[in-house]
Amino acid sequence: MATILLILHGLVAVALLGATMHQTLATWTSMRPRPGSFFGRFRTVPSAAFADAIVLLFVTSALLGAVVYLYFRVDVRPQLERGGHWQALGFLDMKEHFVAIGLGLLPAYWVCWQQPQGGELTRTRTALTTILTGIVWWSFLVGHVVNNIMGFGA
Repeated sequence: MATILLILHGLVAVALLGATMHQTLATWTSMRPRPGSFFGRFRTVPSAAFADAIVLLFVTSALLGAVVYLYFRVDVRPQLERGGHWQALGFLDMKEHFVAIGLGLLPAYWVCWQQPQGGELTRTRTALTTILTGIVWWSFLVGHVVNNIMGFGA
């Protein structure tokens, strides 16, 4: 059961990673990129269309991660502690804190993206989206590395 939940958590995380990266690249590109350019195509999809999906995927990923963490805490963490993988465990603890910060930022993020495009919220949208993308990348990479140190449930 834990392996199925871990795979599902990973799939949701990859979808979240793609959505946040697309939205971040779209917010960081200029409003008038060259037509047909790589970044110009990012602007053709409205960035606000990703906001609801990102909130849903972030919460779903966090909930799945919390359930998987119970298995990790009982089965895997003691082995990592015996193996002296303290840095990996420290990074995982930082991941937990960053995800909690991300969950706290989600309401502000969602409200900013519900407002009409342009205006004074452009920088706020860009900042919140970039922070959430950083949290998602950190969480994805740390989770992947910690999972691969000894294998899940090894």
